[in-house]
Amino acid sequence: MCWSAQADLVAGVGIAAVGVACVTRARRSRDLPLAALPLLLGVHQMVEAAVWASDGGSGPATLAWTVMALPLLALWVPAGVLCAAPRSARRGLTVPLAVGVATAAVLAYVLATGPVRAEIRGHTVGYLVDLPHAPMLTAGYLVATVGSLLLSGDRGLRVLGILAGAGALVCWALWRTEFVSTWCAFAAVCSVVLLGWVNARRAR
Repeated sequence: MCWSAQADLVAGVGIAAVGVACVTRARRSRDLPLAALPLLLGVHQMVEAAVWASDGGSGPATLAWTVMALPLLALWVPAGVLCAAPRSARRGLTVPLAVGVATAAVLAYVLATGPVRAEIRGHTVGYLVDLPHAPMLTAGYLVATVGSLLLSGDRGLRVLGILAGAGALVCWALWRTEFVSTWCAFAAVCSVVLLGWVNARRAR
């Protein structure tokens, strides 16, 4: 979520370009899911530019944004971490992956059966989804995404996990004020960190 359609579009193109660099520089096939994460984040930003352009509402862009943000990331991140993690850490990563599968399944069901709407709120976009047991789903989402990075057994991914956890709190706090959304900047920083991780793996 950036503060305008133009900012979302520019950020999306830049983040996707970092994603292309990550994918082309990844040397192991097991690293590709995480290396491709910036590509997903970049497309996500570009989709939100379409949400801005349509003045919110409940159209295809709004649904696509929520599918990518909620069930897809809840599954993609722990699965990618499990693929890339050293063998010694993989057993412990089955827990965040299982939590991610369960969380993604509930979120996908909610999006498939209930209304999803976006509202332009000052310099942010608010997404209205009727989530049952929202605190439990939020906890499951964080365990799947941030938790898997922290348990990865890889120093670079642990740094990304710390950054993701702190960044999520900052983004949420600023979004609540409806002052400005910092998600695009956060996604860009995480993408650059992932590029550094890919380069380090390549060097080894």
